[in-house]
Amino acid sequence: MAKPKSGEDELISTIISGVENMKGLDVSILDLRDIENTVCSYFVICSGSSNTHVNAIVNSIQKTVSKELKEKPFHTEGGDNSEWVLIDYINIVVHVFQNHIREYYNIEQLWGDAKTTKIASNY
Repeated sequence: MAKPKSGEDELISTIISGVENMKGLDVSILDLRDIENTVCSYFVICSGSSNTHVNAIVNSIQKTVSKELKEKPFHTEGGDNSEWVLIDYINIVVHVFQNHIREYYNIEQLWGDAKTTKIASNY
């Protein structure tokens, strides 16, 4: 298996920090690098408990990455209803869901061939 680039490692850990700053729930990293025809190298997936919580997580991720790494997302979508917000950092795509939407779309199962790492929360 390919070793992640240090830039990707740094971006992933900064994204996770942004999630943790707002107490994002059920954080997982899906490594898609060994799967053919994927759109990116990694998915970072987490949940929020409400529209407000999802928005707070998204804003925290963007501010943390911008402040620490001076990077802005290539594209962000879903902020209008805040049930599923996607933040595209090209090689890393972040999905912030409300719980019921995450369960409905079940991305982890859809990308079941990906190596999945669950991040334990300290709260």
